[in-house]
Amino acid sequence: MLANLKISVNAVLPLFVIMAAGYAVKRAGLLRDKDVPRLNALAFQVFLPCLLFYNIYVSDLSESVRPKLILFVVCGVFAVYLAALILVLAIEKEPEKRGVMIQGLYRSNYVVVGIPIAAALSGGGSLGVVTLLIAILVPIFNVLAVVTLAGFCGRRVNVGGTLADILKNPLIISTALGLLIKWMGLTIPGFLFAAVKDMGAASTPLQLLILGAFFQIPGMKEHRKSLVVTVFGRLVVVPGLMLSAAAALGFRGIEFVALIGCFASPTATSSFVMTQQMGGDAGLAGDIVVLTSALCPFTIFGWAFLFKALGIY
Repeated sequence: MLANLKISVNAVLPLFVIMAAGYAVKRAGLLRDKDVPRLNALAFQVFLPCLLFYNIYVSDLSESVRPKLILFVVCGVFAVYLAALILVLAIEKEPEKRGVMIQGLYRSNYVVVGIPIAAALSGGGSLGVVTLLIAILVPIFNVLAVVTLAGFCGRRVNVGGTLADILKNPLIISTALGLLIKWMGLTIPGFLFAAVKDMGAASTPLQLLILGAFFQIPGMKEHRKSLVVTVFGRLVVVPGLMLSAAAALGFRGIEFVALIGCFASPTATSSFVMTQQMGGDAGLAGDIVVLTSALCPFTIFGWAFLFKALGIY
């Protein structure tokens, strides 16, 4: 029991410390409000693609492609989305809040928080299985978000524009490039490999630091009901149901660790930006990101400890 507790603490606590450091840096005035989006763009467009490319490049793809896992993730995301849609339509009457709550419930921060959690829980093993899910999750998350927010905000969905944005996404490009190079059997020069590796290594702490700097005091009174439903659903109900189903279906080891990263991580920070652009309740979207990100170290610790104690991974 103590060994399981130690593993869970060592996996989750560093993330909390780095996010807390980001908040402290912002409070100390070393980062200004206008700096956070620019740093986030730098991490998203440069450092994070390097991390994904590196993980693909060093992985054994013959063991990384897991059709059963991919099928479960796809079906799971759509199941969560459908359940969120039914729930929100039943309890929320304001259209600009409906789309935000649905997005907050189904759209996890798999890239920024999920992958580091999976890496920590896997004990430093190959992350090819974890990384390949990016190519599945990013398009699904983005398409569902555009359709949902546009639908509730009364905007027309630009299918061509949405598909173009997905294809231009740096995460999709870096993953596809890594897969192409592996498929062709090419070897990149040693100096380039070292540079990509080092830049990728900087990605996780930078993203978590930015996430901490993003924190602001949420509008608890104004959005209290919506926040309680969305935050509790995102961090407790969704992982509880999906991880229990995964365990019952026999997922173990690295596959289960990837599912923890997918279904137990907080709401994606990009959901706030998309809500701003599409006319939803941006205040509520920001509060959801802040609260789920602030509370996720505790809930992820709970899920990691529980399933480790049960011998699932």
